[in-house]
Amino acid sequence: MNKIQLFCLPFAGGSSLAYYNWKPYLHPSIEIIPLELAGRGTRINDSFYPNLSAAVDDAYHLIKKKINGLPYVLFGHSMGAMIAYEVIQKLVNSNNQIPIHAFFSGCRAPHLADRKKKYHLLSESEFKASILELGGTSPELFNSADFLDIFLPLLRNDFKIVETHDVQESIRPLPFPITVFLGKSDEFSADQCDSWKKHTSGLCSIYHFNGGHFFHQEHMEQLIKLMNFRVAESLQY
Repeated sequence: MNKIQLFCLPFAGGSSLAYYNWKPYLHPSIEIIPLELAGRGTRINDSFYPNLSAAVDDAYHLIKKKINGLPYVLFGHSMGAMIAYEVIQKLVNSNNQIPIHAFFSGCRAPHLADRKKKYHLLSESEFKASILELGGTSPELFNSADFLDIFLPLLRNDFKIVETHDVQESIRPLPFPITVFLGKSDEFSADQCDSWKKHTSGLCSIYHFNGGHFFHQEHMEQLIKLMNFRVAESLQY
């Protein structure tokens, strides 16, 4: 049985650890490769990215080094979805081996502006309150001074590079099918969700889950079951 590589990119403030519990639920043919971005996890001493383009370039080189001729797919949630999309565009434009499928989770269509408030401009108290409201982070961790000293600067910088990134209104459809996962209670408009269909020349499957921005944590098994199905389907094309 041939292996399929699954490259996973984290959400703002997240690290590769976010995906280590996925392995038991993935089809045995899928090899999960969580990517570590700068400033977190094993790369905690690396400088924060000055902008999203720097994060895209870094992720592009990480993936390019690991592509070995086997079919592969990408998954990214929120900031990770934005990075994954731009990385794929670089892979397409540089004539590298491209994915057979891509999964974009918790993210608006890339050609549309973000209508949410600018988290990186909030005061410290407003920022903490907004992060707790978003979910995805245990409230108990906010009682740890060491955690806050490390986590909050990274998280604020991740929000900054996302919220200051220039949106490219031109649409460059990807030449393979994509799947989009969204939370029903997230802050995206219907247009920001449905417009993902414009970003592929193939099939675009959109799934809405109960929950807010971090629905993928609450519905991990269901989400991965859909991923297994979509990967198998893509291998048949």
